[in-house]
Amino acid sequence: MPAGVCGCCGPLRPRYKRLVDNIFPEDPKDGLSKSDMEKLTFYAVSAPEKLDRIGAYLAERLSRDVVRHRYGNVVIAMEALDQLLMACHSQSIKPFVESFLHMVAKLLESREPDLQVLGTNSFVKFANIEEDTPSYHRRYDFFVSQFSAMCHSTHEDPETRSRIRVAGIKGLQGVVRKTVNDELQAIIWEPQHMDKLIPSMLFNMQDAEDLDRVGAGLPSTPCAAAQDGEENPSTLAESCFRELLGRAAYGNMNNAVRPVLVHLDNHHLWEPNEFAVSCFRIIMYSIQAQHSHHVIQQVLGHLDTHNKNTPRVRAGIVQVLLETVAIAAKGSVGPTVLEVFDTLLKHLRMSVDLELGESSRRSSACSASSARVKESDERIVQNAIIRTVGFFGGNLPDYQRAEVMMFIMGKVPVYGTPCHALDTVKIGHLGTKRIQTMLLSSLIMVTSGFKSKSMSGALPSPFLDPLLSISLMEDGELRQLVLEILHNVMDRHDNRAKLRGIRIIPDVAALKIKREKISKQDVAFMKKHGQQLYRHIYLGCKEDDNAHKNFELLFTTLAVLTIELANEDVVVELARLAVALQEMALSTEENLSMWLRCSVLALVAAYLNFLGQMIANTAFCQHVSKVIELRNMDAPYLLPEHVFRDKCRLPQQLDKDDAALFFHSGDMADGLAGAGYNADRLNVPYVPQVTVLYTVGKILHRCKQTSRDEERLTRRKSLVDTVSLQVDILASSLPDKSQLAEEITFETLKKAIDTSVLEDQERERRRQVMEKFQKAPFEEIAAHCESKANMLHERLAHIFQLTIRPPPSPSGAASSGHAQHPSVPVYEMKFPDLCVY
Repeated sequence: MPAGVCGCCGPLRPRYKRLVDNIFPEDPKDGLSKSDMEKLTFYAVSAPEKLDRIGAYLAERLSRDVVRHRYGNVVIAMEALDQLLMACHSQSIKPFVESFLHMVAKLLESREPDLQVLGTNSFVKFANIEEDTPSYHRRYDFFVSQFSAMCHSTHEDPETRSRIRVAGIKGLQGVVRKTVNDELQAIIWEPQHMDKLIPSMLFNMQDAEDLDRVGAGLPSTPCAAAQDGEENPSTLAESCFRELLGRAAYGNMNNAVRPVLVHLDNHHLWEPNEFAVSCFRIIMYSIQAQHSHHVIQQVLGHLDTHNKNTPRVRAGIVQVLLETVAIAAKGSVGPTVLEVFDTLLKHLRMSVDLELGESSRRSSACSASSARVKESDERIVQNAIIRTVGFFGGNLPDYQRAEVMMFIMGKVPVYGTPCHALDTVKIGHLGTKRIQTMLLSSLIMVTSGFKSKSMSGALPSPFLDPLLSISLMEDGELRQLVLEILHNVMDRHDNRAKLRGIRIIPDVAALKIKREKISKQDVAFMKKHGQQLYRHIYLGCKEDDNAHKNFELLFTTLAVLTIELANEDVVVELARLAVALQEMALSTEENLSMWLRCSVLALVAAYLNFLGQMIANTAFCQHVSKVIELRNMDAPYLLPEHVFRDKCRLPQQLDKDDAALFFHSGDMADGLAGAGYNADRLNVPYVPQVTVLYTVGKILHRCKQTSRDEERLTRRKSLVDTVSLQVDILASSLPDKSQLAEEITFETLKKAIDTSVLEDQERERRRQVMEKFQKAPFEEIAAHCESKANMLHERLAHIFQLTIRPPPSPSGAASSGHAQHPSVPVYEMKFPDLCVY
């Protein structure tokens, strides 16, 4: 009887359990029974309400088989689960999925690599299924943690370790695909999950065997992935990394980029920084273009965090920023343009401070070699910053580039200006020069290729004035940088390459120079700033430290001015400037070396030859050609092809009496007048208008040099000449009261036009002033300059006292600091119309 009872209870088991049991063969090696699996699938599709029970029973059997190490049955159970998932898409699949995920978690928790890989493959299949309705309660926290741990597997067997890592990466990729498109699973972008996902991918991308391919920063091709057989952790990790970044929304960019920076810090990957650069190339090419500024902001903030780190680490971060902005500049940069430059220039100043601070704190215990290493490391940081600034600015559109040019120019320390964007007191003269050189070098890169329709828009006064002030400093390198910046801005037709090198051009027409008709805006610009440009060219030729390159750039400057901005008036002014340069080189009052005099005369010859051919004036060209031919025979040292050679014989003095070797303003004026030019001004001697800014700047610059090094006192002669000349010119420019009150008549105007007597008087006065300052002791010169400055301050104070007065009050009460005024009745006080009602 008991046996009969037991026999009749078997068929009483639920049908779904019998169907599940039937899919397991007696020998697990035989695999899943296909016919019984088809019956189970048909039953699940016909009765979807039974899916949750089928899943729970399969999970129960799988758990039991895992504990008993019946791995064959485990494989059969997972295969059955996979087929049921692919076949059933009803609403009742949600409870079944929970059982499925529970079984996958059981496999991942086991220590058997085969079971971990099996569970991962099943999860990947599940991740590729698109569910009809979202899940409100499902979470993947456990899977993120477990798959991330598998990505860091340290199994002893290399092949097994690679299999586990590949499975972990595939699992993370499945999590990403399952969650990023589900609004209810936005929690995956939270920091606690990104801190596991991102480092796991980067850890596998560091594989040295595949680093060269990753360094290219380009997307992997399907062919390459197929060749690797998807068994290369580095390739698979990069693919997953790109996919994750490509799905990142606007608000998730910060959480996606921050773990990358932290990983690079923890593994010391900023030095060397090849892997860091490759990572950010991948990031910039994977994210949407409108999100680029988020990445830039993250890198800038990270640079601020590491402002006290080693120079090579900071240089690595800056180089990564360079790669980032290089890609971002081609698309949308957002509102971070000036923020990038402000942060970079701040770190440039900090790098200079650190470099100079290290050099000043060198002790006897510190060897010279180690000090040089520290200095070179800071130079690496500075050069990286300059390349970043220049490259970023050079890739911006012109309207943004003009704003960046103004921003950088505002950061350049300029002596004589009322305020500096950078405090030059702490860093001293050497640090100031270093920053000036670097910022001007970056401006060259920013202005390269810059095209502006009007010169007034490209060179506004706030940009041009400090730039030209730097061009008059006693540093040949700075003057060269300034001239190159002017060439980049003014040369709108790319003619500089044809004008490279100072020489006598036999046929200018063969150069095929491109030019257009001068616009009204450019004519107005030259009327406003022309004299300023001429003055700085004139004074720049007088500097003692001019080299061959300086004169090449000066020649190019004159030629570009002629091509881009020269109308009839400008042509006359440029010819007048050339004559003035010739007079300066021949003048005995100028303390110039013989090489400098011959170089200036060679510059004049090269430019007048170019000018004559550009305006196609036959008489002008004949006169210039005649002088050049005579110089070729009798004075080759006055031509650029000879004077700029290494071994050029120079005369002891120039023979001014040999008039045939020099250009005559009268002959040139006749040639210009014959062509319709108003050449009357060509006979008026050119006198540069020295501005107060230039005077104060030169005095401050020289005083700083004198106080810094007492050995510079040997150059007192040139210092005193310049200062005295500038102060006297300023003093003579102030009008006297009697002159202001004089009645203007015809005789007065006639005397004003006749300047020959005034020129002789001016020349004699200047000679006396120079002789006095050359022979006087330094203390007397300093006292004289101080008295001039005091007089200027007294006059300014007097003017302010006259112009700034408090209004009279009805009570007659005196304001503080001012004299008391008599009382004025209210009805007699005059108020503005707007104040009366």
